[in-house]
Amino acid sequence: MTQEIATDAPAGDAEPASAAQPPARPARRRRAPKPDPLLVDSVAAARTAVEEIAEPGQIGEGHHVRIEEDRLVTHLFECALPGYRGWNWFASLARAPRSRTVTVCEVGLLPGDDALLAPEWVPWAERVSPEEKALEDAAELEEAAERELAEQDDAEAEAEAGDPVAEHPGAEEAEQDTGRPQGGDPS
Repeated sequence: MTQEIATDAPAGDAEPASAAQPPARPARRRRAPKPDPLLVDSVAAARTAVEEIAEPGQIGEGHHVRIEEDRLVTHLFECALPGYRGWNWFASLARAPRSRTVTVCEVGLLPGDDALLAPEWVPWAERVSPEEKALEDAAELEEAAERELAEQDDAEAEAEAGDPVAEHPGAEEAEQDTGRPQGGDPS
């Protein structure tokens, strides 16, 4: 067994030989998937699968095949639903290696390149302009002022109506002593 000793590096910077990293390999390029003739030709199976979730009149004539992986393709059919211009019905088909049986994996509706989509969600604080925030703050201040004015009016109305205990100072004490109102009917 041999041991490597670094003679150029200072003693404090020497690393053990086991910590040395092997040179990094270049990233492997992935090969393009091959089109599977059996799956590409299974247009009827894909259309039948889409017809299980859509009526035949909602599936347009346009057809396109997208190769996803080896033995996995997606058949895209034009969507004829009103309001869904640019959308496509899809059916993903696959098969096991050395099998001649086509399997439907998934069906659904996907947006195309020119499909009308909802914009990305933006938090309220970011999409409201400073002018709108100022108007909202002014409206909140106005509501608070109205509430305060209403509370003052209620307090004044109670003061005008008078407090029966305040008008007869001894009445409350008499009620507590006897358990019945003072000057009331004894029965």
